[in-house]
Amino acid sequence: MNDLVPLAEKVALHLIAQKQTIAVAESSTGGLISAALLAVPGASAYFLGSAVVYTRQARRVLMDIPDADMKVEGVRSSSEPYAELLARQIRGRLGADWALSETGAAGPGGNRYGDAAGHTCIAVAGPANAVMTLETGNADRLDNMHVFASTALTFLLHNLSQRP
Repeated sequence: MNDLVPLAEKVALHLIAQKQTIAVAESSTGGLISAALLAVPGASAYFLGSAVVYTRQARRVLMDIPDADMKVEGVRSSSEPYAELLARQIRGRLGADWALSETGAAGPGGNRYGDAAGHTCIAVAGPANAVMTLETGNADRLDNMHVFASTALTFLLHNLSQRP
């Protein structure tokens, strides 16, 4: 996690300077994104909370996203529309200025939707919204978890800097 903290520190500096807050919904990173943001001293100034949304039950209960919402065209776990939905939902539920979400398949195998290990979708919701997909081509679960978290924090930082 030591490689994630410098990115989290940059995010923290930006959020604190702008007096803004963030909420996180993550899946295959298992809490690494949140842990990195919370490792920065003074996190209570910007970090409102997070959820590890790893199962259907967690999606329903923690995120208040019913099964019917998952039947919309293009929405399924590990997809860009779902990453966007997660980011919007956690942002609204916690009243954050910004939200970051991640949903993917860390490995060693792919998921039931046909995505290979190393696939993740990341979304930012806030004054600016963005979504991306990453394919690492790697089946190593721990490596992917770290790459996903690092990519998510970098993507967030880029979008914080680009806000209108």
